[in-house]
Amino acid sequence: MKRQRPKTPTNLSSSSNGVPKIPPSTPNTITTQTPTTKHPISIISSFKKTKRTLFSKPLKEETLIWEPLNLSKSELYLPLTFPTGQTFRWKQTGPSQYTGVVKSHLLSLKQLENDVSYAFHQTTDECGARLAIADYLNVGISLNEMWGVFGERDSRFADLAMYLGGARVLRQDPLECLMQFLCTSNNNIGRITKMVDFISSLGEYLGSVEGFEFHEFPSLDRLSLVSEEELRVAGFGYRAKYIVGTVKALQSKPGGGAEWLTSLRELDLQEAVEALCTFPGVGPKVAACVALFSLDQHNAVPVDTHVWQLATQYLIPELAGARLTPKLCNRVAEAFVTKYGKYAGWAQTLLFIAELPSQKALLPPHLGTVKGIKSLRQKDGESGNLVQIQVTNNFLLL
Repeated sequence: MKRQRPKTPTNLSSSSNGVPKIPPSTPNTITTQTPTTKHPISIISSFKKTKRTLFSKPLKEETLIWEPLNLSKSELYLPLTFPTGQTFRWKQTGPSQYTGVVKSHLLSLKQLENDVSYAFHQTTDECGARLAIADYLNVGISLNEMWGVFGERDSRFADLAMYLGGARVLRQDPLECLMQFLCTSNNNIGRITKMVDFISSLGEYLGSVEGFEFHEFPSLDRLSLVSEEELRVAGFGYRAKYIVGTVKALQSKPGGGAEWLTSLRELDLQEAVEALCTFPGVGPKVAACVALFSLDQHNAVPVDTHVWQLATQYLIPELAGARLTPKLCNRVAEAFVTKYGKYAGWAQTLLFIAELPSQKALLPPHLGTVKGIKSLRQKDGESGNLVQIQVTNNFLLL
């Protein structure tokens, strides 16, 4: 069954921060010619280097023109949005600055005292780039008004929102989001980032900022150049087969894989999750992450053991002590939706950020909650080596 993209609820329809409500648009698909043969990694690397011409040198700070987004700190706070596990493509390039790529636009965002400013390092269409970043940041949804609604339903949420405002859910390109989360299985933040950087490096080179190289995310045709063996050599381990298998499955979709993924925005959540789970390496949790962060499925709630702890402490205490099962994962998601409505995924994002050690240290003692949400160590699913397991805002990287 098709559905319309969720609109901002009637009590979230206006923005008090002066930002025009720009309806998110479907990302344009970047088309490339399909090579007739696959090339070894060494040739792919040489191919990438030939594109580093005009922007091969670091771009100077003084050449940037900074403009305000007119988003208050309570509407967008970069440290609670980019480095919390929604995306692994943005780099911190200054004390309060993050740099990344949206579509084909290389830009930086800088956190100010009560606003965010932006500057383009590389773009051929500034008007289109402004619309793209507004779409990416979901500016059509007012956090202030949403948090107000949630706070009326949950006094603890209201208290947390006073300290953790600006934790915004992104609207990423579905292909980019799916490829990133295929890298998260049994993994840690540093290793995930290296894998995502490797995949990104197959795309069009855009420039470097503060020593970091940035690329447009590669198309399916470009991704198909890399074999499972080459990904394993690059350190992907057993995840290599998931990426190669998913790319092949997407290429077989009528009308194009990228277009097919974007079309999942028109489905109900359960239909979208079931469609995503047909790909190798995609289970309900990864599917829920992709649905929430790229497919307009705002009621998607990724569930892991720590979200389970949150739920049994505050939403379904009668299940405390039970063992988490797939059936109970659905029960947790339903509990969040019952409490917070069709934007439950946004509520869960803030509640989980509140449990991160870096954020708990900033909260008053009376808001301290679930114990044990911290870095863990366990064996890698394939190699048996010990790896660091880190918690992000929506899921434990297991």
